[in-house]
Amino acid sequence: MITLPELPFEEDALEPFLSKETIQYHYGKHHTTYVNKLNELIKGTEHDKMSLAAIISDAGGPVFNNAAQIFNHTFYWKSMTPKKQAPTGKLLVKINNDFGSMEKLKEKFIQAGVSLFGSGWVWLVREPHGQLMIEKTQNAHTPLSAHMIPLFVCDVWEHAYYIDYRNVRLAYLSEFWNHINWEFASKTYDNTDNDIFIGIEPCNDIHDPFCQLLDELQDGDRVTS
Repeated sequence: MITLPELPFEEDALEPFLSKETIQYHYGKHHTTYVNKLNELIKGTEHDKMSLAAIISDAGGPVFNNAAQIFNHTFYWKSMTPKKQAPTGKLLVKINNDFGSMEKLKEKFIQAGVSLFGSGWVWLVREPHGQLMIEKTQNAHTPLSAHMIPLFVCDVWEHAYYIDYRNVRLAYLSEFWNHINWEFASKTYDNTDNDIFIGIEPCNDIHDPFCQLLDELQDGDRVTS
């Protein structure tokens, strides 16, 4: 059985960027519905005893869609913080090397979000050979399927921002940039920046699908180069 992870912040913590109403609607209804639907779909099947990361890797169709959306939303909440932050350490050096500057990374992020047609997600990822990239995925799709490690993600499904920004996605993306959890992104980068792109130490948190992913990559000893 898959459980709904707790929010990493209070429902009103991101105001005025995202209202309490948006968080209650997005987390309390959309995210919760994906969890409930997935548990309904996998009950009594081979996926019933699997972790979320294993289900995403193994399944297709509605099971994959709901499982991936649970992961995507969990990672989205982890990607945001009430207070403005900046990347540090190795991640900052890597951003400057791969994008040229933070400002150029921001430009690529905004352009990707504005140009993504329909519903989907915009990610900063570390691809299997180590390069940082801005990646767009449609609907429920996730960069995990291409063996990429996400560092942050922005949800550009309209329900993520419509209450607060109506259909002005650009305004939402601009404000999201000011609330990126760079501490989480930097820690994730540090923990996956090695020859086999896995967590240095096991996460051992059964309620955190990203920890599950890293633990299973570690068990599989997946090599990137």
